[in-house]
Amino acid sequence: MKQAPDPDRKPQMPKNNATSAAHNLRGSLWMVAAMAGFAVEDAFIKASGATLPVGQILMLFGLGGCAVFAVLACLKGERLIVPEVLSPPMRLRVLFEITGRLFYVLAITLTPLSSATVILQATPLVVVASAALVFGERVGWRRWMAIFIGLAGVLVIIQPGSDSFSALSILAVIGMLGFAGRDLASRAAPASLGTSVLGVYGFASVFVAGALFGLWEDASLVRPDPVTALYICGAVTAGVAAYSSLMIAMRTGEVSAVTPFRYTRVLFGITLGVVWFGESLSAAMLLGSGLIVLSGLFILWRSKPRA
Repeated sequence: MKQAPDPDRKPQMPKNNATSAAHNLRGSLWMVAAMAGFAVEDAFIKASGATLPVGQILMLFGLGGCAVFAVLACLKGERLIVPEVLSPPMRLRVLFEITGRLFYVLAITLTPLSSATVILQATPLVVVASAALVFGERVGWRRWMAIFIGLAGVLVIIQPGSDSFSALSILAVIGMLGFAGRDLASRAAPASLGTSVLGVYGFASVFVAGALFGLWEDASLVRPDPVTALYICGAVTAGVAAYSSLMIAMRTGEVSAVTPFRYTRVLFGITLGVVWFGESLSAAMLLGSGLIVLSGLFILWRSKPRA
């Protein structure tokens, strides 16, 4: 009886396999770099939240990132105003960006950084499942199992129902869904739009999110002190670098192969939370992080072409 093909094992096409493997490896490395940058960005934003309103943080952060990417786009000769920016994927991308940024920034300023970071790690499950449905990418049962094990690791870390789980964690969940939608929309965005152009509109969305929340929050603007100003500048610098790396990663390898490396953000986020903000590191945190990292490594191994 002929055995059914395994979706995790690709057909023997040496040249195509080699090319796909190289793309997945490069995309994975870009994803790790992006996660390190986002973790640093989160730490700077959380630190600035001690003296600045959330709406103002988002506006300053969005304005700074938008300016940097606009300069980069001009240096590359990329036009910022083109018909493609009004395409349906770009409109969806802006909507998801506003949702993700607003609620995640609220989460990291109101809850522990480590907790918000691990909740965000549910993003790969949403992205991979959506990629299979929307883009037709083939994901076998072994990789699905690894993803569910990684999700179980997240649950081990946040421990729902315990004192370490706050009702405010729902903010991080909403932010996670927003980021998942943004990443998928980025995948579907017109290929003619470069990373810098995507960055301009992405950070412009952050500014809009801050302005809208500022109106709702009705908080007075505060003049940043020198230290807080450095935090904002650091967040912009790390955010621009991470944003660029993420866009490259999502456009380089397969979503199902690249996305699991988002799990590395757990390690970066926990480290910064413990070292900078004095958050506790429990046995559950270590166990859950191990499950998440091992599941990501397994998915990478299953994504490799077989001779």
